[in-house]
Amino acid sequence: MDRQNRKLGFLLVIIGATLWGVGGTVSQKLFQDFQIEVDWLVTVRLLISGVLLLTIQYLSRDKKQVFDVWKNKRNTFQLLIFGLFGMLAVQYTFMASINHGNAAVATLLQYQAPIMIIAYLLIQRQMRLRRMDLITVFLSLSGCFLLLTNGSLSGLSVPAPAVIWGILSGVALAFYTLYAASLLAYFDSLVIVGWAMVIGGVTLSFIHPPWQMDFASLPLEGYLYLLFIVIFGTMIAFWFFIESLNSLSPKETSLVGSLEPLAAVLTTVFWLKEPFGSFQWLGTACVIAMIVFMALADSEKAAFE
Repeated sequence: MDRQNRKLGFLLVIIGATLWGVGGTVSQKLFQDFQIEVDWLVTVRLLISGVLLLTIQYLSRDKKQVFDVWKNKRNTFQLLIFGLFGMLAVQYTFMASINHGNAAVATLLQYQAPIMIIAYLLIQRQMRLRRMDLITVFLSLSGCFLLLTNGSLSGLSVPAPAVIWGILSGVALAFYTLYAASLLAYFDSLVIVGWAMVIGGVTLSFIHPPWQMDFASLPLEGYLYLLFIVIFGTMIAFWFFIESLNSLSPKETSLVGSLEPLAAVLTTVFWLKEPFGSFQWLGTACVIAMIVFMALADSEKAAFE
């Protein structure tokens, strides 16, 4: 029975990580071919996915937690901060990077978050620099350089706005990872992430209300892509990833989770036909190697979109 559970766990995390990666590429398709605005997509994605995750928690897990998280003032304050500066910041910067560049670059830049976490912990003197950290930093920076320059010192091979938003996405993900720890010690992940999504979506609704869009102009293909992003690329991806932790170790889920950037790169290059140089492939390999190395070394584990 335990063996069957492990097989199911691996299947769930493989599907979840792949859906995350493909979801970014489908978002790029919406931006490019259907002129969907970043603000609107992020708002809809957060609101619907957040409500669905909370519904899953209420129906299949401890339903009391869905509302108990709001009974303590400190938890309420932390959840609001996490929703705005963690969840909303991660989602918006990531989508903005895709909009200005492509899903492959945005995903790989977001995966610089572990390096930012290491830097923060060193500055705060909460850890000592180890050999494995130096290897991680080397792989990350090398991959980032090759990805953005394609091996040429003459200039960037990626639009500057995409790079800026991508780096900000990494910063937001680092904050998301570090700040969530205290909340996750008391409440289920679906509760924290679900409410954080709702908080972010409601907040962004004041800037771009979800009902303000020309729905008649969006063809069926566009609606199918949108459905995939919200349901499969967000809600199911996160749900499956969390469920896999019931039968797999965090190290195992982190290792298989490296499929996310790989899926993003492959679908961006072969489906959307985005140009990708040989040095950029090498940079991608460096970033994925960094993720695998950190997982094998039992380093800081991040909870990714």
